Amino acid sequence: MALSADLQTRLRRVRLFLCDVDGVLTDGTVLMGTGVEKKVFEIRDGFGLRLMQSVGIRVGWISARPSPATTERANDLKIDFLRQSPELKVDSIQTLLGEVGLGWDDIAYMGDDVIDIGALRRAGFSAVPADARPEAKAVAHHVCQAGGGRGAVREAVELVLKTQGLWETAIARYAA
Repeated sequence: MALSADLQTRLRRVRLFLCDVDGVLTDGTVLMGTGVEKKVFEIRDGFGLRLMQSVGIRVGWISARPSPATTERANDLKIDFLRQSPELKVDSIQTLLGEVGLGWDDIAYMGDDVIDIGALRRAGFSAVPADARPEAKAVAHHVCQAGGGRGAVREAVELVLKTQGLWETAIARYAA
């Protein structure tokens, strides 16, 4: 895929990769019953986030919907930052940026719905899954070929790592 010079510049600046959960890391389905909530996460998305961490890019999840299933998966993957709050995502991210000393230009953000538009507009690089809402697609820098919970996060992770020349380093341990 040929990338514009502007997109390459945006991808090279990424120091923190943030994403929504429902509809991005999952297909948006939530199974509920007898007090237990379950979600299905794409294993390759999670591994992609771990590869990103292995080369020094921190990762975080921003969700407006607190969920024990999300917390469990974030702990399993050792996600650096988990914010589950009904406040606006822009506010959650702004607080996080202040804590880690980064600016909006330093982050990648993935979302899929109107609740994500503010963050998608502000992020240095923004991406959405193929099945994102039209309003989110309209403001994103990149629309993935894969859908939410179907490899979109992994696709965006590889785009960042390959553009930054870190892909080979990230996979070297497994390619030996």
